[in-house]
Amino acid sequence: MFTGIVRERGRIASVDGGADGIRIDIEAPATAGGAAVGDSVSINGCCLTVIQVLDGHLRFDAVPETLSRSTLGALGEGSDVNLEPALRAGDALGGHYVQGHVDGIGSVASIQPDGEGARLRIEAPNDVLRYCVDKGSITVDGVSLTIAGLEAGAFAVALVPHTLAVTTLGSLEAGDPVNLEVDVLAKYVERLIRP
Repeated sequence: MFTGIVRERGRIASVDGGADGIRIDIEAPATAGGAAVGDSVSINGCCLTVIQVLDGHLRFDAVPETLSRSTLGALGEGSDVNLEPALRAGDALGGHYVQGHVDGIGSVASIQPDGEGARLRIEAPNDVLRYCVDKGSITVDGVSLTIAGLEAGAFAVALVPHTLAVTTLGSLEAGDPVNLEVDVLAKYVERLIRP
């Protein structure tokens, strides 16, 4: 379980493998300093298990299921990623409950300056948009955000200067793919009221 509050911006040191699975090595000194083999870490919103910690680097395996449902397979050496270690008992819940289970891949439609921040518009699949509500929560590449607008086929979020500075969202461009996770509470409510 995560909160969508990015704790470190890591950098991909290497990616090995192919369609059958990849091994990702991420330079992440702050996260690695508190990590152990078997821990869960959110990488751009995908929950992966640490398989090795060495000299400020973390290594993970991503299997075909993960690669087919997320953008992780498109990452290459030098790519920056949003990192968050799993929530621990007693930690502050600054964002919202995030599972690290990607519900779909969206596409950046636009990112426009908005005061000192920015407004990010993302085109998303209907099976993601059905759970989106104005002022509700959504996770974009592992970042907990509040939906600032809804339209046919897309939603918008407002990004504050801090988010632009400490996450990868500030470097997004039109056409970039992003991992999306809807608020899990909406899915449970739907399941409970469905006949």
